[in-house]
Amino acid sequence: MNHRTTTTLPPVTLDDVRGARKMLTGVARVTAMEGSRHLSQLVGAPVHLKCENLQRTGSFKLRGAYVRIAGLLPEERAAGVVAASAGNHAQGVALASSLLGVRSTVFMPKGAPLPKISATEDYGAEVRLHGHVVDETLAAAQEYADRTGAVFIHPFDHPDIIAGQGTVGLEILEQCPEVRTIVVGIGGGGLAAGIAVAVKSLRPDVRVVGVQADGAAAYVPSLAAGRPVAVEHPATMADGIRVGRPGDVPFGIVEELVDEVRTVSEDELSTALLLCLERAKLVVEPAGASPVAALLSEPHAFEGPVVAVLSGGNVDPLLMQRILRHGLSAQGRYLAVRVRLTDRPGALAALLGVLSAVDANVLDVSHVRTDPRLGLTEAEVELHLETKGPVHCAEVGQALSGAGYTVIG
Repeated sequence: MNHRTTTTLPPVTLDDVRGARKMLTGVARVTAMEGSRHLSQLVGAPVHLKCENLQRTGSFKLRGAYVRIAGLLPEERAAGVVAASAGNHAQGVALASSLLGVRSTVFMPKGAPLPKISATEDYGAEVRLHGHVVDETLAAAQEYADRTGAVFIHPFDHPDIIAGQGTVGLEILEQCPEVRTIVVGIGGGGLAAGIAVAVKSLRPDVRVVGVQADGAAAYVPSLAAGRPVAVEHPATMADGIRVGRPGDVPFGIVEELVDEVRTVSEDELSTALLLCLERAKLVVEPAGASPVAALLSEPHAFEGPVVAVLSGGNVDPLLMQRILRHGLSAQGRYLAVRVRLTDRPGALAALLGVLSAVDANVLDVSHVRTDPRLGLTEAEVELHLETKGPVHCAEVGQALSGAGYTVIG
């Protein structure tokens, strides 16, 4: 990539993406393409998973970060680079900088998961914790760049970043030349824009579909308005695509080349993550599971063969635990209920007998007798149950009501 000095950044071309690929030879892995029998049956056509969760640093971010930093002038490299990220971009910049011998400083929110902080440091970056939300962290990184002369490496809003991410598209066309639809998550838009440039230049017949979380869907109003529009307080478990405003550079490409942008719910995201873990044996973060969530939400809307890009697999174990529970609940395989009963010897055993009769597996029991809401002879029991689906959940509720128990929730 050539270093760009103009204030108006030029568009990204197929030659840029091909140049990025040469630069990434021996640096980024050509990640695996795995078939999914379960998703193929749902969609009615072959579905393949492009496993960028198995990329070095656990996501596609290394591709763009390396190309961007490698394109810096010698005096810019000497000044070092700085980035702001809660996770994937931080690790991509840290490793890319180390490989290129460039000093890197990465600002992360104070609440960033410890595994991500540790990984970023292990890849060679100096980590500074600042702010509680990414906007505060981003402002701190930009202030540092202004003060020290370090080059700010934006996570998505630069042509070199987009060209690097576009190498995923070249790999998809080579690994699945018969592809008809590519589904990819969208945050700021760098990955979707890069893939669209590469794919549409070579195969304009291939449909490119972007996916955003319902609570952080900045591209939907932006495309309607014809310009980047900010969404206040974006909220989703998928932090990799939790971006409040599209980047100016990727927005223009997405608007021109991406065929459709869909949204998915939190339930659909957690269900998709669970499916990747159970059926494909792949650890995927919520943002990486968003294309699978889109396939699950409306499977017959996608012409096959389909390639779903699993963009990353960096998920904090504690968050994974909560997401899996959420996914199990969404599928009717996990049920939490509170039951009020008479506080007398044997009452809890009788309640458990009712649950046993309908084959509900009790995972956890919390027995409360001293809550001021309870009457003198009442007790409240909170139960976490393993169930077999929505129909079984309904049977459990009916069995409890039929036995005379008051189910509170």
